[in-house]
Amino acid sequence: MGERGRIEMEPSDLNCRDLPPILSSFVDAFVDFSVSGLFFSKPNPNPNPNPSAPPATRLPAPGRLVSIGDLHGDLPKALQALSLAGLTDPATTRWTGGGTVAVQVGDVLDRGGDELRLVYLLHSLKLQAAAAGGALHTIHGNHEIMNISGDFRYATPAGLDEFHRWAVWYRAGLAMKRLCPGVEPPPDPFKGIPKSFPGVRKEFWEGIRARFAALRPDGPIARRFLAGNQTVLLVGDSVFVHGGLLQNHIQYGLEKINEEVRDWIMGLKGRISPVFVRGRDSVVWLRRFSEGLNCDCRQLEGVLELIPGARRVVMGHTIQDQGINGVCEDRAIRIDVGLSKGCSDGLPEVLEINGGGELRILTSNPLYARRVVEEEKKGLALLVPDTRMKEVEVKA
Repeated sequence: MGERGRIEMEPSDLNCRDLPPILSSFVDAFVDFSVSGLFFSKPNPNPNPNPSAPPATRLPAPGRLVSIGDLHGDLPKALQALSLAGLTDPATTRWTGGGTVAVQVGDVLDRGGDELRLVYLLHSLKLQAAAAGGALHTIHGNHEIMNISGDFRYATPAGLDEFHRWAVWYRAGLAMKRLCPGVEPPPDPFKGIPKSFPGVRKEFWEGIRARFAALRPDGPIARRFLAGNQTVLLVGDSVFVHGGLLQNHIQYGLEKINEEVRDWIMGLKGRISPVFVRGRDSVVWLRRFSEGLNCDCRQLEGVLELIPGARRVVMGHTIQDQGINGVCEDRAIRIDVGLSKGCSDGLPEVLEINGGGELRILTSNPLYARRVVEEEKKGLALLVPDTRMKEVEVKA
């Protein structure tokens, strides 16, 4: 201590010896906020005491369970759906769902320009939900699998621009970490990615490079935000999957499918996606139980019989112009209402399953009663028939 109480330091003390953990955390928070406007106090929303362990495939039935369909890069419409479900305050986007368990059935990516902001928001809500005694689970859709595989055919110019902006901030974070010799910067995710893409307009090149870097197996966005997703999830007596399930999927093992997809996204299984998320009959592409009115109910029953305790399958993937509906005596529930402006700009609807197993549709559509009557005339096995309209909640 020098005169007048000044603290004197030797030049050798002015180094990065004590800075690495603080600096690294600060840089990560700086990049997160620059990209999304959000800060994260915890790195992992999984309340499991071993956060590196894979999340469970089977969970007990909660008092309240809700499910939201495909979001496709539309942040405003996603916020409407979350608010409709009672999960967020529309003014603050903070979790208000308490102990509610929510499942979003995939396809957050593509067709819109808010993909990263949606990914960050859902991550933030997972943290808040876990702290409140609830949970938010996101599962893989075919568009997550496509993007991790490098298939960007449904990316929009606005979506490419969003990833380009992420790349600018991510590279700034890498540069900041390199200022301190004690900080170990992560591997450069842009290494090995071409700088030009013949046949693609030049103004999109940087966005494509950034998308490859962020989402390829072991990419920073894929590893941090997508690897923890499940591909199939059983909550109580409801099975959630993006496309659908066949008997060979069950026989192979739902836990095994989840594990293989997770390892692939973490960069442990090469670049090619696992077989059960590839092709028209895979769990993320199947439309056998979600397309049209002629569902093979006998085949669906055979699938459910192989899953102990399962009563229904809840699916996204195929847009339901008539809104959320059920077939096969509500053993197959289809919840993709095409809410994104990049799809059919449908009105948000949410499926609710209470502790007694009763099903409700939460909707903002004031014409719902007429919709029910018209669909009943078509012979559709309605989730909520006209005689049970009290189980349809219409919110302004």
